[in-house]
Order: sequence, then structure tokens, then C-alpha cells
Amino acid sequence: MTEQALLLVNLGSPASTQVADVRRYLNQFLMDPYVVDLPWPLRRLLVSLILVKRPEQSAHAYASIWWPEGSPLVVLSRRLQEAIRPYWPQGPVELAMRYGEPSIEKALVRLAGQGISQVTFAPLYPQYADSTTTTAIEEARRVIRQHGLKLQLSILQPFYDQPEYLDALVASAREYLDGGFDHLLLSFHGLPERHLHKSDPSGSHCLKDADCCQRAEGEVLAHCYRAQCLRTAEAFAAGAGLAADRWSVSFQSRLGRAKWIEPYTEARIDELAAQGVKKLLVMCPAFVADCIETLEEIGDRAREQFIEAGGQELVLVPCLNTHEAWVQALATLCRRAPQAL
Repeated sequence: MTEQALLLVNLGSPASTQVADVRRYLNQFLMDPYVVDLPWPLRRLLVSLILVKRPEQSAHAYASIWWPEGSPLVVLSRRLQEAIRPYWPQGPVELAMRYGEPSIEKALVRLAGQGISQVTFAPLYPQYADSTTTTAIEEARRVIRQHGLKLQLSILQPFYDQPEYLDALVASAREYLDGGFDHLLLSFHGLPERHLHKSDPSGSHCLKDADCCQRAEGEVLAHCYRAQCLRTAEAFAAGAGLAADRWSVSFQSRLGRAKWIEPYTEARIDELAAQGVKKLLVMCPAFVADCIETLEEIGDRAREQFIEAGGQELVLVPCLNTHEAWVQALATLCRRAPQAL
């Protein structure tokens, strides 16, 4: 029987909290045309300007959440890798990051060197976006072409609406929901609006009116990050039994001056505090592992903002990480990943 390897893929992290390592990581990340979608000369100029001050600022943020074992994202991803091994007896389980180490290139070359010919390639992003899903897949294809690897990929598709994922999300949050709260904010990672327009296969649907995401279907839905985020949020709320006035959605992590999808998390936090919310739960369902965007941006900065705005307690609900329901769900989702054409 042919072995089927499993390659789990997440975004990545600097090698350390040193400014030089953070600058190297940010340069690789921001120079990806799927992330900053400008022509190369403009992208190089913009990124060079960003790299003047941003690495030192980001290094400080990473240092505030860094674990003794290393980057929380990488550490948690390795723990997931180990946790899923018993559920993947058909072959080796590897881990790769789109940026930084361990790299997609080294992982695929290593698997091919072991005589593996079938790989389930699993981008760990519930919702589709060119800046996450597409760039990871294209990097894998580049590596296979460049090295002449005889590898056949089966690719995990975005799983924003899959029952296994949604059930695991509810199970992972249950303890926090049962602990009492005034409001739950589902904060997804943001995207520039132009990314939605570019990925709209119809060219005439995304952000054309207030309820475009509710009406999205077919290929439009398959390529619309915002619509998929809203579907995840609605399904989660239904599964958790939340009343409509107990939860809302926002988008975090804006960068630059371009218009990003709304509502913005920072603005929503101030609004909720002004409305009298005292205990606020925040979940980040665009991430399956805790990282700087959850631990520092929400767990530290958003908590401080909420209290300054009049709230009393902001509780960050952990990501899925290595919750047993998620480990089993991910193995199931990966087993039915379709073979790439």
C-alpha cells in the first residue's frame, strides 16, 4: 500500500525575537505578491519603508508573548503534529510554515527523499484567501516544479462550513461560554477590500451591496473570505445556542492606509464598552493556533483598550490548538481532501 504523508501548513513566525530575525521574516512575508499585491518595484519600495521601524515594534510584541520553547504558533503547531499522528497511520506527518522555518520546500524535498509519492497538503486556514491558502499551495507547486519532485498532492480545502470543524470550535469554547459573559466578539483576521474584489470570479458581486455575503453562493462563495467568515460565525453561534444579540463579528490586524473589510475590531471593542458590556469574550476563528494576532493583539492590547473604554474584563478564548475534538476533526477533513488536478 502506498504511503500517504500528511503535511500540515501554517503561516509562520520569526526564528527569534531579535530585530534582525523579525526583519527577515517580515521581508519574506510582505514581499509575497499574494500578501502585498502591488507590482514588484512598488512592493519593494513599500516593504523597504515598512522595514525601517516595523521590525523593532514587532520584535517587542513577539517578545511579550514568546514562550521558553519558542514561537507559540510553531510550538502549538508541533504539538498538533504530534497529536494527529495516531489518527494518520497511513504515513508520516510533517509540519511546514509558509514563511520562516520549517519551510514548505524542505518538508516536500525531505518527503520525496523518503520515497513518498502521495502527500495530503493541509493549509490550516478555515476560510479561503489568496494571502493564506493560495500562496501556500502555489509555493508547494513551485517547489515540486523546481526540484522535479514526483509528488502527487491532495489538498485540504477551506473548511469554514464543515460540521467537524464547527463542532470542534463549539467544543473548544464551551467552557468559556458556560462561564458567563455579556457579549462574544468573533474577531477574524482582516483583508484589504481590494483582495475581495480581485478574488471575485464574477467581478460584480463582492462588496456591491450590504447583503452581498449573505447572497454569495457557488464560485463566488468559494473565493470570498468575508462571506466564509460570516458563514463560520453564524454556524458557530447556532451550534453554541447563542442569541442574536449576544455575539457579533469584526475584523482585526489592519496594515497600511488601504480600506480593509469592516467592522474593525478596535472600533467594535469601543462600541461594546460604550453599550455597557462588562465581560467580553473574544474568539479568533480565522486561526487554528494561538499566535501574535491572538495572544498579543487581542489578549494584551485589546484587553487594555476594552478596560480603558469602560469594560471590566476581556477574556481571550484560546484557538483550537490541540483540543481533542479538533485533532480528530482535522484528521477526518484531511482524509477526504481531494486530489489536485
